[in-house]
Amino acid sequence: MSPPTDREANRLTARAARYARVGTQVGGVAARIAGTRLFGLEGQRGSNAAALASALGGLKGPIMKVAQLMATIPEALPPEYAVELAKLQSEAPPMGWAFVKRRMMAELGADWMGRFGSFQREPAAAASLGQVHRATSLDGRPLAAKLQYPDMQSAVEADLGQLDFIFALHRRMDPAIDTREIAKEIGERVREELDYRREAKHAALYAHMLADEAGVRVPRVWPELSTGRLLTLDWLEGRRLLEFTGESLEVRNRIAQAMFAAWWLPFSRFGTIHGDPHLGNYTVFEDDGAAGGINLLDYGCIRIFPPSFVGGVVDLYEGLKRGDDARVVHAYETWGFQGLKRELIDVLNIWARFIYGPLLDDRVRTIADGVAPGEYGRREAFRVHRALKEKGPVTVPREFVFMDRAAIGLGGVFLHLKAELNFHRLFEAAIADFSVQKVAARQGAALAKAGLA
Repeated sequence: MSPPTDREANRLTARAARYARVGTQVGGVAARIAGTRLFGLEGQRGSNAAALASALGGLKGPIMKVAQLMATIPEALPPEYAVELAKLQSEAPPMGWAFVKRRMMAELGADWMGRFGSFQREPAAAASLGQVHRATSLDGRPLAAKLQYPDMQSAVEADLGQLDFIFALHRRMDPAIDTREIAKEIGERVREELDYRREAKHAALYAHMLADEAGVRVPRVWPELSTGRLLTLDWLEGRRLLEFTGESLEVRNRIAQAMFAAWWLPFSRFGTIHGDPHLGNYTVFEDDGAAGGINLLDYGCIRIFPPSFVGGVVDLYEGLKRGDDARVVHAYETWGFQGLKRELIDVLNIWARFIYGPLLDDRVRTIADGVAPGEYGRREAFRVHRALKEKGPVTVPREFVFMDRAAIGLGGVFLHLKAELNFHRLFEAAIADFSVQKVAARQGAALAKAGLA
């Protein structure tokens, strides 16, 4: 029996209802923020930020996910707002069993239960856009079935509209950073996360890119049990990464090296990053009772870059390492920063030296001595923002947004693990024999193999 017709493709009624709900919550805070600016009450930014976080905290769903994204993208928001929004939790209440049965029937047909060996009623995990149920295949293999919540396309469009309003307000209040490209990039990535067929291709892409990395496991996709709103993957057994923070340095370093490989090798060799280095997206697998590496669990937020962008990353690294200002400027221009004057280059270099600092330092070290994981990057972002108020404004290129965010998130993971590694030598190995042409060739072949070309 074929699945019924899709009735959730960005419905006007669902979108209007979401607009009303979100608009009521956000509108009052927006008026308060605008009043602060109008009457010169800049000292109240902290309380305004707390009010916005409180308003969003009751909404759940996509707007929570995007608010969290904004909180982790340097310069997207003033620091007071980033601190408050970073505290938000995006998990929505799980769907009940009656709804799950209706949703599964809509995706796989009335006989859907007969296509699984078992299917647990209670979700194993819930997030902003969907929930995961444990299941087994007909031959007994463990599966993870991710099921999207209802009317998510409508909710995403409504919420992105509200966030465009917040971004516009921010630009008027604090014009040092032009956030329009940031908003476009966030919107595109969140819309991609709604397409589970695309996520299945992302998983296949990562299986190809990391096939030779024993320390990273990628689940296999079950296409016969997947649709645009249902994604079924192998269930990978593992323990939460934070359970290993008290283990020996050898164990913590082994996990950190696997994280480094999972992030930097796909980028340096294929121009692709995992754009959401959230602790919940990884577990640690064990071999004979010892930590062996990481399971990479979620493939919704994947960013595929033009090979020239990867060339810019390597050029900036080499320019900073050799003190070659011309190569540094060329890297920024490759990324799309425009109208760069000496003062703006100096400001951008504050951030670049922070990001590249551990990679340039040829010694065993932590990623940032004495810094709490949640504070990683915040001090430098504030320094850059303050300097740009004097020297800017500057438009942040779209491609830069998730690269920057993911690098900060990855650094936070290393800090949680208290890893001590020679990041310089790991990075040098990742970019050995690098060329833009080789990245382009590898990327093209890998995307074609995964059906993403």
